Amino acid sequence: MDLYKQADRKFRPEIEGLRAVASILVAVYHIWLGNVSGGVDVFFVVAGFLITTSLLGRYEKKGKIDFTGFILRLMKRLFPAAFTVLFFIGIACILWMPEVRWDQTVQELIAAALYFENWQLALNSVDYLAQNNEASPFQHFWAMSLQGQFYIIWPTLLFITVLLAKYVFKKQVRPTFLIFLIGVFILSFAYSIYKTNVNQPWAYFDTFTRVWEFSIGGILALVIANIKLNKSISIFLSWLGLFGLISCGIILQVSTVFPGYAALWPVLSAVFILIAGDQGGKYSAFRVLSSKPLIKFGGISYGFYLWHWPILIFYFILTGKESASFVDGLLIMLLSALLAYLTTEFIEKPIRQRKSLNVKWKTATVAILLMAPVLLLSGFWSYSIAEQQDKLKDVVNNEDYPGAAITAFASQDDDMNESIAPSPMQARNDQPVLYEDGCHQGIGKTEVIECIYGETEDPEYTVALVGGSHSAHWLPALQGFAEEEKIEIRSYTKSGCRFSAEEFEAEDCTEWNRNLMEDILNIKPDLVFTTADATELDEVPEGYVENWETLNEHDIPVFAVRDNPRFEFDVPSCVEEHGPNSLDCAVERKEIVPKNGPWTKLENPPENVHYVDLSDRFCDEEYCMPVVGNVLVYTDSHHITATYSSTLAPFVRDELMPILEK
Repeated sequence: MDLYKQADRKFRPEIEGLRAVASILVAVYHIWLGNVSGGVDVFFVVAGFLITTSLLGRYEKKGKIDFTGFILRLMKRLFPAAFTVLFFIGIACILWMPEVRWDQTVQELIAAALYFENWQLALNSVDYLAQNNEASPFQHFWAMSLQGQFYIIWPTLLFITVLLAKYVFKKQVRPTFLIFLIGVFILSFAYSIYKTNVNQPWAYFDTFTRVWEFSIGGILALVIANIKLNKSISIFLSWLGLFGLISCGIILQVSTVFPGYAALWPVLSAVFILIAGDQGGKYSAFRVLSSKPLIKFGGISYGFYLWHWPILIFYFILTGKESASFVDGLLIMLLSALLAYLTTEFIEKPIRQRKSLNVKWKTATVAILLMAPVLLLSGFWSYSIAEQQDKLKDVVNNEDYPGAAITAFASQDDDMNESIAPSPMQARNDQPVLYEDGCHQGIGKTEVIECIYGETEDPEYTVALVGGSHSAHWLPALQGFAEEEKIEIRSYTKSGCRFSAEEFEAEDCTEWNRNLMEDILNIKPDLVFTTADATELDEVPEGYVENWETLNEHDIPVFAVRDNPRFEFDVPSCVEEHGPNSLDCAVERKEIVPKNGPWTKLENPPENVHYVDLSDRFCDEEYCMPVVGNVLVYTDSHHITATYSSTLAPFVRDELMPILEK
């Protein structure tokens, strides 16, 4: 094989057709199947193929890597459509999106504009409190962000290759780059398989689990000139590739098994089509992919991909539907194609084809001007959200927002009005301070994080707050009287992990609990505060009892609070839609707070456990309400807002202090 042989740099119409098919498949699977097609993996292979060809071709022609020029040319090609979509969809979000989703959405707008949306989604995938986040109109920019990072990585790799080839190996750049890309492929593919196995949600968005897909495209660009196939093999490969691409999302659950080795399916499908090229003649898939309609659509496929997802999301928001009919889906496709055409013809092409903008400083100026409106919009939006969040500080101990205090009176309706705190927009971020302080351990980690609150100078008592997020949301209630009662609060919490000796399916929970028990026995607190059960469980888990008995052996009392009622819908969203006093957002008490809860079924509870049921602070005799005493109770469907938790302080105090003072 002659590694020095270069492929002819000619227009390959089947690549435009391949892009068209991939983008249509992405939209079809999103709109009608609610699934992922594998089409973006094709984009990554094609990007690796084309960028490797371009970068290496320019280097071999000019003898240098013009990194700045390369990036600016990409900006001129990609920014016009991307930032047009971001700006107009950002405006649409402010006008029509429920406020409860604003904070998450503006974060993703910023992430998309700065090309790190894939990492934003990766972080959300392991953030327990972000699990209820709804898909944002900018979520699909994860693929654009990953490609943007690739455009930085690839010239950097070529630069390193040039240095090694010239000054270390004394070899030609092209074969050295091939070896380099093979090494990158092996490392990234191995990491992708490993990460997909241990943490697939994170792996899906991780840049380094996807680099191998670009690498295959790059490797192919370097060797394709040496690949000659006879007509029958070319015909077979081209149709195999096209069939594989179309069938991938039907056969594989792409969103739950990718990337890893499963992503070889669409990747190799694209490779087969690129290798076959036009060698199969009129009976190959080349004839279909190079047809005029697909070539035309391929020219607007980038804009089509950018527009189709936000249009689909706003279709769901404005209609209240959870799926699109065939006709509605077609209209979404047609509108996306129309907007893509207008964006391409009247915004992207005039900027990309304007020769006067080939000067670097002019290109940079245009790029900045395209970014500025989006960044200004997102900055203003973020500021307004933060300003509203700050107002929550004035709510605690405000007589207009009594919260749980109103449950101590016979009638709870007299003080109810339309002004509530936190508002649905504020609710998502109305969390205990331990989250902001980095004191809540995340999914997949086993280290016990300790943070100290309350009376830290001269405490008389030490209370250990332990368990998962349903323990963590009681911190504001404890803080409400901790300093006055000279209580030191030591928090030990972790997402999705209850305080239990059971063998969890998630091994990190099992290990974390073992480490936690060691820490508790070492500090020997005056009291351990935790949850007594979980609303969705019929019985108190044996692992709970085992831990309590271990603490009993060391004379450590346990304050076990009954789990709060859990709703089956997002409470802030419901309140925003129907109002704080609507029974549409209330649930009958008997449905979610059975009279005989798990604790009542426990035959021999350890004598050191003090069971406390505060359900009356969430529900009256008939209903569990989303708003109590003008305070919104929940951040989502089952976590308590920090504001409401703080109003529970007097009730927790009455139950807890007698135990400490014994």
